Amino acid sequence: MKKLLLSLSILALLAACRPAKEAKTTEAFELPAVDDIAMYQVNPRVFAPENSLNAVAAHIDSIRDLGVNIMWVMPIYPIGIEKGKNSPYCISDYKAIAPEFGTIDDFKNLAKVCHEHGMGIILDWVANHTAWDHPWVKEHPDWYTRDEKADTIICPQPWNWEDVADLNYDNKDMREAMIDAMKFWIVEVGIDGFRCDVADGVPADFWKDAIDQLRAAAGDRKILMLAEGKNVDNFTVGGFDMNYGWDYKDVLVKVFKGAPASDLIQADKAEYDSLPAGKVKLRFTTNHDHSTEATPCVEFTNDRGAMAAYVASIFPHGGALIYGSQEVGYPEPINFFKYVPVDWTAKPEIYQEYKQLIGLYNEHPALRKGRLTAFPDNDVFMFERSDSDERFLIAVNVRNEAKSVNIPDAWKGQNVEDKMTDQDLKLEDSLNLKPFEYRIFEVE
Repeated sequence: MKKLLLSLSILALLAACRPAKEAKTTEAFELPAVDDIAMYQVNPRVFAPENSLNAVAAHIDSIRDLGVNIMWVMPIYPIGIEKGKNSPYCISDYKAIAPEFGTIDDFKNLAKVCHEHGMGIILDWVANHTAWDHPWVKEHPDWYTRDEKADTIICPQPWNWEDVADLNYDNKDMREAMIDAMKFWIVEVGIDGFRCDVADGVPADFWKDAIDQLRAAAGDRKILMLAEGKNVDNFTVGGFDMNYGWDYKDVLVKVFKGAPASDLIQADKAEYDSLPAGKVKLRFTTNHDHSTEATPCVEFTNDRGAMAAYVASIFPHGGALIYGSQEVGYPEPINFFKYVPVDWTAKPEIYQEYKQLIGLYNEHPALRKGRLTAFPDNDVFMFERSDSDERFLIAVNVRNEAKSVNIPDAWKGQNVEDKMTDQDLKLEDSLNLKPFEYRIFEVE
């Protein structure tokens, strides 16, 4: 008996003395607050022509070093062939992964790697439509929208996306099957939420039911729900955390093409005046849709215009997004229907600039969620962000020519630090800005 007790004591002592590292590796990842999010969009087709999920995982340090804390992965499901165009948004199986991208274990590994690097991972979800060769089309034709004669399944209207079939949300069984598929990725795979494609094309009451069930299935884990939409019922009915700042982006483009810079003040106010407390607009200068037409360094004239537009996008109200490829100033349009190789070593100075801006965004809460005070001007987008601890003045020249702007009275004569150069200076009555130059000052 004494020998048994001694053996048990030794085992207990050894267990107590195990390295702390083992316990740390099992620590659960926790999502950031929605108003602290900096997101990175992954199009797997710019990382590798095959096994791209593993290629993304291998690139994780470069992504995380930008300062982002959420990875959004575009659809990686099997792609429909019937009437297909090789679009990742044409899905033939909601619970599988296309061989082009890898395996379910590869995706689980990517989720694990994200969590180990302090990032959440959300997956694109396409609830509005399926591929024509999705099994539901033959097994449950009543789950789809039909034409006026009720005999032919139609593609989504008014977009006329001919490669996909429109789902019928009057059908309760289809709704339940859709939610069941979404739960699979939350429960079995361990992702942290979804970016929901064409969210405004799906009834808000479905989103409420789905999101309620997903949050219940996640248990103690938080999940993030992002709507690709701009309707207020994404929030008031559906229960989303974020939706798109489409209108702000449209105005941003117009301003950089000559509209008054003060239009951005009105656009920001219009989007946030209708927003319930605690909700956030996703702000961006590009994404997979926009980069099919023109990348930021073309849409905003050049690299300097692209960086100025990014500052004008993320600092008025947070919700920052980087689309994978813009951090290296990729110049050509990216067709996400096929593999497009990106040189990740190109323009390291652009990468460092995005890294510095997101670093400031993360380090200073006032820059992403402080009080906004605007100073209208025709050519310079100027505003203050402040809270009880910090006070910043941001000025962005939206023109491809030098401009001068009057410094607001409350800032004249202030000793400030230029946050991009770490230089101390005293503000005068006016500020001269080079073409597309921006300045970020913090009062000392």
